[in-house]
Amino acid sequence: MFARAIIAAAFAASLVLPATAASWDLANEYPANSLQGQAVDVFAKAVSDKTGGTVTITVHHGGALGYKSVDHFDAVGDGALQAASSAFSSLPGIDPIFQLSALPFLVRNADDAWRLYEAGRPEYDKVFADNNQLLLFATPWPASGLWGNKAFNTPEDLEGVKVRTSDVASTETLRSAGAFPVQVSWADVPGQLSTGGIDAVLTSANGGIGVRMWELQSHFTAVNYASSLQGLHANLDAWNALTEEEQKAVREAAAEAEAFVWGRLGEISAGDFETLRSNGMTVVESVSPEFSDFLKTAAKPVIDDWIAKTGERAKRVMDAYEGSK
Repeated sequence: MFARAIIAAAFAASLVLPATAASWDLANEYPANSLQGQAVDVFAKAVSDKTGGTVTITVHHGGALGYKSVDHFDAVGDGALQAASSAFSSLPGIDPIFQLSALPFLVRNADDAWRLYEAGRPEYDKVFADNNQLLLFATPWPASGLWGNKAFNTPEDLEGVKVRTSDVASTETLRSAGAFPVQVSWADVPGQLSTGGIDAVLTSANGGIGVRMWELQSHFTAVNYASSLQGLHANLDAWNALTEEEQKAVREAAAEAEAFVWGRLGEISAGDFETLRSNGMTVVESVSPEFSDFLKTAAKPVIDDWIAKTGERAKRVMDAYEGSK
């Protein structure tokens, strides 16, 4: 009787527990208060809500698991991580298509950035699928600019300045513009600034806010370099282990997180500038046409080289992008 009572109680308890339980670890190199950190948290909460807790995602912000964005691709593909949020600008070594959103001065605003994302999405999907992964969504960083202890208004302002870059394109563009570029992972930026390894940083206002950059720099110049993408990608084996209903819920959560960022990009950028000013920084919201033209000229060989290396895929994407305007 006692044994039957225990079995009955266990069966009753099982009726109120989720039928399945998938637990994912998700790595993110950026701080929780950054735009991409917020997007990941929106996604994780929506997944839990929409699946009734049968799928839970534990987010590890700030590189807490020891992975940097450049490590995420292999870690997710191999199953060491179930998911990761990765800066595409750190992945061109995997495939040149990931350079697309970080090509300098290719987009002028959020609408352009969205059209470029739509044009490139089929190519992104194929690369992830070929490497045992699924791209669930991608979100843009607000347009990147130059952080420094001075404004950048002329070519002379860049001469010899040690500027943190994140990829080959930004490195070559700033070298052509007269700066001394240094490729540094985001997690290493504060330390490099503190020790004088770099003098300035190419990134968005939002990215700098996440690490309280005003404690290390005095100016932000909005050169509108690029609105590079951050992608949330999952291991295909972990994905295939979900039920159809769970997969549908996860895709819905991904769409919500994607819309959370894209729909608020202009508002976010304006708020970021206000945050910088409230913390004592000088914000230069635009540069002269002459300086802008100088930077675009420095960037042109980089774009031409990317198109040549990427071949027919680049032509397909560029034709789709131009045709969407």
